[in-house]
Amino acid sequence: MTDMSSAQEELISIGRALYDRGVTPGRTGNLSIRLDRRWLMTPTNTSLGRLTPNDISILDADGTWLAGGRPSKERILHQALYDQFPETRAVAHVHSTHAVAWSCIHDLNPEEPLPVLTAYYAMRVDRLGLVGYFPPGDEGLAVALKNTRKRCALLANHGSIAAALDLESAADAIEEIEETAKIALMLRGEHTKSLTSDQVSQLQQ
Repeated sequence: MTDMSSAQEELISIGRALYDRGVTPGRTGNLSIRLDRRWLMTPTNTSLGRLTPNDISILDADGTWLAGGRPSKERILHQALYDQFPETRAVAHVHSTHAVAWSCIHDLNPEEPLPVLTAYYAMRVDRLGLVGYFPPGDEGLAVALKNTRKRCALLANHGSIAAALDLESAADAIEEIEETAKIALMLRGEHTKSLTSDQVSQLQQ
């Protein structure tokens, strides 16, 4: 089982990698890792590219702040996914440019808000939920996220979020959402071909 110091270092390392690749610009985005009785989270109003161990927020199993930096108000989104999917050990949430742009498009299909264009999107994201707009930190946003019953979701006019068995996999998922949104925007107006349901099922197996 991951100990607290290792989890802190992983949050710092993956946060910096996402920042360096432009997935989480400025002082945006948040990551968390769940341990046995506590979970760790990147703090509010802090760049994921400049984290230190002392910055990392420590919370109890119910999401109550215990120590470290002040946690993001968006911790309710992480808590919603941890509550719904007990096997989940990590959550990543970012406001990446292309995913946010795609999330602003009117009348996205709630059953498939992004087209399944590539094999790696199908393997790393599985099924993507769509959540309507709520202000950041609004309790209604967490409720709507739970109602999607999906581990990954696009948040309207906001960004994306992904839960996984480990932080690296959660980060992979949000990067695939970002890259797929970028490709989809590049192809708008073109006659495109998504992967078929049979192709997706084969990849996910």
